[in-house]
Amino acid sequence: MNDAEVTIDGLPDRYATTRPVAEDVPEVTALLAAHQQAAKGSAGVDPEAVLGQLAGTGSWTRRQVLVRDPDARLLAWLSVHDRAAGRVLVEVTVSPDAAEKEADLLAGHLFAAGERHARDIGRMRRLRTTLLDSGAYADDPRQQRWLDAAGYRCTRTWLQMTRPVHPDEESSLPGPREGVLVRPVDRHDDGLPVAQDLQAVHRVLEESFQDHFSSYRESFPEFVMRLREDPGHRWDHWWLATVETDEGPLPAGAVVSSVLRPDAEGIPGSYVDYIGVHRRARGRGVAKALLHTVISDAARRGRNRVGLEVDADSPTGADGLYTSMGWVTDYRTQSWHQDLDL
Repeated sequence: MNDAEVTIDGLPDRYATTRPVAEDVPEVTALLAAHQQAAKGSAGVDPEAVLGQLAGTGSWTRRQVLVRDPDARLLAWLSVHDRAAGRVLVEVTVSPDAAEKEADLLAGHLFAAGERHARDIGRMRRLRTTLLDSGAYADDPRQQRWLDAAGYRCTRTWLQMTRPVHPDEESSLPGPREGVLVRPVDRHDDGLPVAQDLQAVHRVLEESFQDHFSSYRESFPEFVMRLREDPGHRWDHWWLATVETDEGPLPAGAVVSSVLRPDAEGIPGSYVDYIGVHRRARGRGVAKALLHTVISDAARRGRNRVGLEVDADSPTGADGLYTSMGWVTDYRTQSWHQDLDL
């Protein structure tokens, strides 16, 4: 757990603040589920992921605080995540059961505390500027109002998409075009991945996203550590694509996926955390080959769906590709940003 003390200046004395521990997982899970239900009409919170953020490996790079009322009921949660040099994720969740006036009060204090701790993180990293990154569901005017009041601006909309997986797709999907190869990252006998392949995945993703919205440099250790925080992370869900050139095979694209928790029918799914195609390989069907690999892998494992997120204004038209391959939009989310001069 991050040892930095998280404070909320000016919060009325009737509220109690505590640093989260593992025993808080059920309450925080219920808080997040209630927020999701109110904001987008459905909820799907993984308690394992919550545990990782509160007290597991995910807590190492987060400063967090819980707020309770005089009856010790959980009202709010603040998480300030030192995600990468120059980018801090600020998450504020307030119970939808809180009265409007009380919710506004809590949100204002929590966003102010988030900014203060983001400044502290930036100075610790010896940065001149840093970006505050937060978000809201597209149909959640309450959260959007708080973000606007805290100085954030809505910068992007994201489509949260899903696609059903059919058992016969394990073997019925077309293979890559000639000259394109998709393979899992190499692993040692003990199941751990070969570092060279992981570095190749990181490098090709970094270079692929250079022309995308809000692209920023994330170091290899930060990238791997953040992905491993997810309880659904699996090393055998990393794939690397290469294309044949006059100089031999070159890395052309990569995809990193993970396991989605079981749905209402008890069936797990797969989720595309990252997919990128290098500019030198675009137009050769690399993205479709990588997606077919994830779909066929999900079918082989008995999963029933593949989820992903895509920029609604993707410069590469990725949303059109996903729609043509059977993905549909479940709901929309928004990115809200604020630049801080340190």
